[in-house]
Amino acid sequence: MNKIFKRLMFMMLCLCSSSILFAQDAPGSDELMRSNGKIYVVVAVCLTILIGLFLYVYSVDRKISKIEKEN
Repeated sequence: MNKIFKRLMFMMLCLCSSSILFAQDAPGSDELMRSNGKIYVVVAVCLTILIGLFLYVYSVDRKISKIEKEN
């Protein structure tokens, strides 16, 4: 019963989050950002954040592997 409840709650969470995402669309915002060149700034910031996260995870993985080898 607990497993079914967890799956149901997860499904409801996914449905609610997807409906919120559709509400974020503003008409003409993509053309405005593209015409001003700001879309490239947004993409650069997102890539910088993702690269930083990947480097952090890689460094933590190396540290954990080193600690595991010592033990």
